[in-house]
Amino acid sequence: MNDLDIADFGADFFSLAGKNAIVTGGNTGLGQAFTLALAKMGANVLAASIIPDDRTTGALVEAAGSRYAYIRSDITQAGNAKQVVDACIKEFGSVDILINCAGRGINEPDVLKFTREQWDPMVALNLTAAFEMSHEVAKHMVPQRSGKIINICSVFSFLGGQWSPAYAATKHGIAGLTKAYCDELAPFGIQVNGIAPGYYATALTVETRANPDTNQRVMDHVPAGRWGQTQDLMGATAFLASRASDYVNGHILSVDGGYLVR
Repeated sequence: MNDLDIADFGADFFSLAGKNAIVTGGNTGLGQAFTLALAKMGANVLAASIIPDDRTTGALVEAAGSRYAYIRSDITQAGNAKQVVDACIKEFGSVDILINCAGRGINEPDVLKFTREQWDPMVALNLTAAFEMSHEVAKHMVPQRSGKIINICSVFSFLGGQWSPAYAATKHGIAGLTKAYCDELAPFGIQVNGIAPGYYATALTVETRANPDTNQRVMDHVPAGRWGQTQDLMGATAFLASRASDYVNGHILSVDGGYLVR
């Protein structure tokens, strides 16, 4: 690195001022953390979700000085991904960042009882919808020769996923989609990467945390010794969405307190 390169590096490498983003599932849970991370770095954000919006996320985004929009959409339905992307462009003028966060999980202790009826909706949301969203934003990112796609993977992108074979399969799939799209889109200046959260203290994990046995089973695997908080994901989000990661391609960044090392 020469002196000019060193001088050029600074906080602006992480700035998202002037950028416009879509976050699926972006108004609740981990998705809200991704939305706020982008907003605090200067991006305008459209949250697409099947969950009704109560303006809580929007108020936080606007307090950060960014613009917020919401579209209620079931992105598993054909054609809805295009509607979401079109809504972002109509609202903000472009789409520069996509975070594929919307997902679902079903626990079934007995694999012999896990049914096609449980499998299909999880594949549709966790994997197929992410493909369709990526496909639609790529149509706009390729001509502008820039863009960031961040897929929300999981520690179960690397593990078997006991009690939820479909969840593990879809999260392995989203990791594969990340690498495949990276390979196709990197020549156009588009970076496709993933974030793999571990166990986080959200509404979805209340029962696990409340049960001493299941809580201890999780903690036994986390060297950091605590459940993740949603703000723990914000730094990784800002990095992968910004200029700072322009030479990071096809990487899946685990933000798991060390879960995967045990």
